[in-house]
Amino acid sequence: MEENQTMVTEFILLGFCLGPRIHLVLFLLFSIFYMVTLLGNGTILGIICLNSRLHTPMYFFLSHLAIVDMAYACNTVPQTLVNLLDEMKPISFVGCITQTFLFLAFAHTECLLLVIMSYDRFVAICHPLHYTVIMSWRVCTILAAASWILSFLLALVHLVLILRLPFCGPHEINHFFCEILSVLKLACADTTLNQVVIFAACVFILVGPLCFVLVSYARILLAILKIQSGEGRRKAFSTCSSHLCVVGLFFGSAIIMYMAPKSQHPEEQQKILFLFYSFFNPMLNPLIYSLRNAQVKGALRGTLCKENHTHWCYV
Repeated sequence: MEENQTMVTEFILLGFCLGPRIHLVLFLLFSIFYMVTLLGNGTILGIICLNSRLHTPMYFFLSHLAIVDMAYACNTVPQTLVNLLDEMKPISFVGCITQTFLFLAFAHTECLLLVIMSYDRFVAICHPLHYTVIMSWRVCTILAAASWILSFLLALVHLVLILRLPFCGPHEINHFFCEILSVLKLACADTTLNQVVIFAACVFILVGPLCFVLVSYARILLAILKIQSGEGRRKAFSTCSSHLCVVGLFFGSAIIMYMAPKSQHPEEQQKILFLFYSFFNPMLNPLIYSLRNAQVKGALRGTLCKENHTHWCYV
């Protein structure tokens, strides 16, 4: 029987089965989201690199988050846009597995970066006198490098476990990109080990970090309430509340997708939830983290004014 099986060399992403007119509307809408994501995160990254006043640990980690968001969007959105215009355009097996690997790697990296950023805010607010010692540039570099390396190694484990499986048909993935659970449904072998590793990874990369983040912000909240200055208390609370919005959106949707009991229509629910990862989270992160920040807005105005002044001088 195994000799008669034909190995799959490409997949068809079914995406959103809503009709050509709605697909065109979604194509235009998602294209706008994609451009805003790249423009917003690219602007934040450029401002942080060009403005020496933003060369602090918080903005160092924020620059890494911007890189992750741009890479995350570039990994999933272009293929989604292609499939909205041509529903039957296939993606190669290698391309699909690569997309799965990069999706997992960038998602894990963002989880760890959000944890590191919560720890940075905890140290800054609860231990301000020791902040420069605890969050030295050496420590920041090690934490950032460790988050990238650990994330790619964990994604590599998933990749190896997927590649050991045979894929012999069907070749239609009921998703708008090669999401790991949707890919595993097409395997012609037992995927129990893959499912166990995915659940264990969720506990390690989602539940554990989320508990750490919640404990950090609970202690931050207590420290904020002790601040005598009303302006200082408002500034600290505004910064931390925006961070919690990002954490809630990211971790909440991920836990629902990978750890909550499956409903009768898991695929359709997953598509909607994954929109937060592919489109909304990368687009909202620069708005929530940066453009609500007075220091970033001041740096942006300073950069624009400097460019305008230079332009008029040359004119």
